[in-house]
Amino acid sequence: MTNEIGSFLDYLTYERNVSPNTISAYRDDLESFVSFLCNDYFTMGRDQLDLGRVDHLTVRSYLAHLARRKLARTSIARHLSALRSFFKFLVRDGSVAANPARAVATPKKEKHLPVVMQPSDVALLLEQPDASMPLGARDAAYLELLYASGLRISELTGIDIDDLELRARLVKVHGKGSKERIVPFGTKAEAALRAWLAVRGDLVHDPEEQAVFVNYRGQRITTRSVRRLFDGYVRAAALQSGVSPHTLRHSFATHLLNAGADLRGIQELLGHSSLSTTQKYTHLNDWQLMAVYKKAHPRA
Repeated sequence: MTNEIGSFLDYLTYERNVSPNTISAYRDDLESFVSFLCNDYFTMGRDQLDLGRVDHLTVRSYLAHLARRKLARTSIARHLSALRSFFKFLVRDGSVAANPARAVATPKKEKHLPVVMQPSDVALLLEQPDASMPLGARDAAYLELLYASGLRISELTGIDIDDLELRARLVKVHGKGSKERIVPFGTKAEAALRAWLAVRGDLVHDPEEQAVFVNYRGQRITTRSVRRLFDGYVRAAALQSGVSPHTLRHSFATHLLNAGADLRGIQELLGHSSLSTTQKYTHLNDWQLMAVYKKAHPRA
């Protein structure tokens, strides 16, 4: 099993050019499946596992095992996707005769409306960093850019100096699947970025460091650090729990849509490959529903 998983991950890395985060997730999911086979299903040693014995009932049992562990349906669906890809590779490689995961239906995803901040709460959050200090100027800049462009946090931390066009107010980001897109940002984000770049040299001493956003050591800031700092600003602003960097992305899309922006335009800005992913932002808040009702109903 170790060899099969290793070969599969090498295939994803070198032939499919899959991102390191996806590789890591696939590795964890497949190791979880092997652990289930060894300890709960076949109860045998890892070196004795015969993948030819795995059928669709085995895969269903594994998904039931994940459900008993209270994993979300989206996580279970991700595990199933990893197994489908893994066994598809093994079929092509001739290691197994059939793909047992193909016959297993994907669990239906729970439908959750995205958490969206009111514009006044966004403004309060963006006011929290102390922009008079270099690190505060950095935080003010990335908060402004997150909301101005609707970036994913991984896209934010991956931005290099050459990706910014301050005069045109454009940024090139590297999204999921190594897809690139150009996203605009506004005057407030431009001003915050210029203020940060003016003091960035106080932290960066390596001329080869190209990251726009760096930590106190002058190295590219990590997504974990951004989340930790973001949580601190949320607490300082006394905002509701559950607000995260991705909440600014949801708010970016919803505020644009509420102001009359075209859904397909928002799809392009967010980097969604499918319009159905963007359509979750078409929900109306309760206050909007009441406004529509009062305006339209003759007996309101």
